[in-house]
This record gives sequence, C-alpha cells and structure tokens, in this order.
Amino acid sequence: MAIKITEDCINCEACEPECPNNAIYAPEENWRFSDGTNMKDNTENQHLSDEFFYIVTDKCTECKGFNDEPACASVCPVDCCVPDEDNVENEAELLAKKDKLHL
Repeated sequence: MAIKITEDCINCEACEPECPNNAIYAPEENWRFSDGTNMKDNTENQHLSDEFFYIVTDKCTECKGFNDEPACASVCPVDCCVPDEDNVENEAELLAKKDKLHL
C-alpha cells in the first residue's frame, strides 16, 4: 500500500529528499508524474495539501525496488508517514508501478 503523511506533519522536509520516486511534495506545491521519474507526462496536477507535506499515491511504491522499508517513514521525526489503508497494493503491483515510473 502507499504511504501517506498525516496532519501531524511538522513540515520539517526530512522526507522529501529521501523519496526515490519524487512522490513527496511541499504544501501548496503542484506535482507532475515527470518530476524525478522517466515518465513523459509533464501535466501539472493540483496540490493535495495546503497545510503539510503530502505523498502522491500514484507515485508511491513504498520504496520497493530501492530500499527495504519506506525511506520517508524511517526519517520522519514525528512518525507521520504511515501506511495508507485506502490504497492497498501488493508487492508485485508496487514493483510494476516502480517500473512504469523509471523505465
């Protein structure tokens, strides 16, 4: 399943540089599939939070294929990077998403 950032986020920015898929964005920052990936889709999408950092579910692979655990959760000082129960994916689906983003 994807990871999400809860409202407990203190906007410390620790998670953002750790994401291998560039799926983490600052509050009010719009996002693109092409940001940090090999995807050609450069369409700007509306930001998903105006108060705290957020993770784009369609770009989050829980770091499968890169790390043993989600990098954002391992560096978060307030433990607000948690599994998103609304977006459950198995390992094969996460690895396929990784391939789609980086091939």
